[in-house]
Amino acid sequence: MNIGLIAHDAKKKLMQNFCIAYKGILSKHNLSATGTTGRLVEEVTNLNIHRFLAGHLGGEQQLGAQIENNEIDLVIFLRDPLTRKNHEPDADKVMRLCDMHNIPLATNLATAELLIMALDRGDFEFREAYR
Repeated sequence: MNIGLIAHDAKKKLMQNFCIAYKGILSKHNLSATGTTGRLVEEVTNLNIHRFLAGHLGGEQQLGAQIENNEIDLVIFLRDPLTRKNHEPDADKVMRLCDMHNIPLATNLATAELLIMALDRGDFEFREAYR
């Protein structure tokens, strides 16, 4: 599966810890991330991650294009709901595209863990029908 990773600044450490905890599962899949998030996760996990630009420089738009082209199967977007970002419309677009294209989306740790466990069980075989 192709997994997209995004984390707002206040959630980057949480994303690193999440990826450390689930490295065994994540290593079996193709990972893409916005630039800074991808770099930080690579540093602590040594996972191979395709990095887009930093989110505020267009990385969220690049990930959105992957979603539109049916090249992403799951998105983990650990967002900071308390701090409004200048590039928030791009983040909203990613979430909207996931809804439009039936891409499972986690916006918090609890949902991310549920989706990763489902991925590990093989519950994402339905995505093959969308390709």
